[in-house]
Amino acid sequence: MRLAIRKHWRDFLAVAGLMLLAAGVAIYILSQQGLRFPLVEETPKHIAIELQDAQAVQPGQGQSVRVAGVEVGRISGVDVDDGMAVVDVELEHSYEKLIRQDATALLRPKTALKDMFVEVTPGTGRVLGEAGRISVANTLPDVDPDEVYAALDSDTRPYLKLLVEGAGKGLRGRGADLREVFRRLGPVHRDLARVTRATARRRMALKRLIHRYGVLTEYVSRRPDDLRRLVSASHAVFDSLAGEGENISTAVARLPGSLRATERAVSEVRDFAPALQSALQSLREPIRALPATNAALTPFLEQTTPVVRNRIRPFVRAARPFTDDLRLAARGVGEATPDLTRSLEETNRFFNIGAYNPGGAESLGGLSTAQQRARNEGYLYWLAWTSQNGVSLFSTADAQGPWRRVTICGVNPAILNVIIDGVLKYVNKTDPGLVGSLIGAPGSTILAGSPIQNLLDTGFGTCNFNAPAP
Repeated sequence: MRLAIRKHWRDFLAVAGLMLLAAGVAIYILSQQGLRFPLVEETPKHIAIELQDAQAVQPGQGQSVRVAGVEVGRISGVDVDDGMAVVDVELEHSYEKLIRQDATALLRPKTALKDMFVEVTPGTGRVLGEAGRISVANTLPDVDPDEVYAALDSDTRPYLKLLVEGAGKGLRGRGADLREVFRRLGPVHRDLARVTRATARRRMALKRLIHRYGVLTEYVSRRPDDLRRLVSASHAVFDSLAGEGENISTAVARLPGSLRATERAVSEVRDFAPALQSALQSLREPIRALPATNAALTPFLEQTTPVVRNRIRPFVRAARPFTDDLRLAARGVGEATPDLTRSLEETNRFFNIGAYNPGGAESLGGLSTAQQRARNEGYLYWLAWTSQNGVSLFSTADAQGPWRRVTICGVNPAILNVIIDGVLKYVNKTDPGLVGSLIGAPGSTILAGSPIQNLLDTGFGTCNFNAPAP
């Protein structure tokens, strides 16, 4: 055999190449037909979908299962169970946890030739297990147009035919206009979608409404006499309203403005609602305590009632004429209040600046002179210090005039002599005897040991007033 292969190796390679090409084509065709190759692809998850009618469902034809337009699996089989069609579905491994127990399924055609697919809404419940089923209550089959036509009676069918033919003639060549109409209906459809979503979110409230309406109608049906009286009274009310037609028209004309004001108020209240809810939650405990509070207040109110009736009420009636004058004054005060408030705020800032003491009260004990001078005691401290020194400055004032104590230092002795000479001349005019006691003897010569000479000898030229060392 080896010899034959060596002789015909070209033919052998051609045959082997054809076999490989045939195997590749076969694998491609089988993969496009949905065949899963064992040991290569993971085993898919199988679930079943119950349908009333599985017409045109053909396993092995690539019919898919989709969620929101995305293919998540394929139809692998169809069977009949207790009069219902059961469609077997293979889910991709990556989507095996997508389908839930409350999922819904719709059988829909992909083309006019009934190339079918299953559109699934995953649901929100628990994950549907292996071999789980979506019940027939959560599925809808495909509906053919002839079924709709067959559901109509013999009188309606000709009218439907005329409607379709007339629509075809009227819309012939006007596809762009029809597309524009549908485009302009887009906002309407969006609003309708919002309404339906809001209704779906309130399905429990709608269910309660329908139930209570049924209870109400049943209750009314058992009381025909009451219903008859209600109708008679309503007739009288409507007769009265008919006579007020003009007034009602006026009220209706004013209603839009009132509704706009109400809408604005409701919008503001909507922003206030979260805070109001928190406040009401906080008020629960005080409200629960109200009965005990009322019981405790009852004796006090019984005692104060005579006082209010016999004293406060007569006083209020007597003071009422004066309150009219107060109303005028209060109006002026109300207009001035904003400016007064700002003035008081600035005044408060002024006093805050005066009272500000960053270091607080600081003791002088153990501090050097430089540290004592470096203290920051605030303005109030220095204001008190200034007031005390001012009182000390003017403490020598008498009937002769507001004399103040003056300390002179660092003055040249010649200048100091001129100043003292001027003072002595001024004193000599008013009290010559005082001059003699100041200089030590009558005349103009300053004697040693006199008050003036002692003053000159104390060191005014150096500002050194310390006592000499012993």
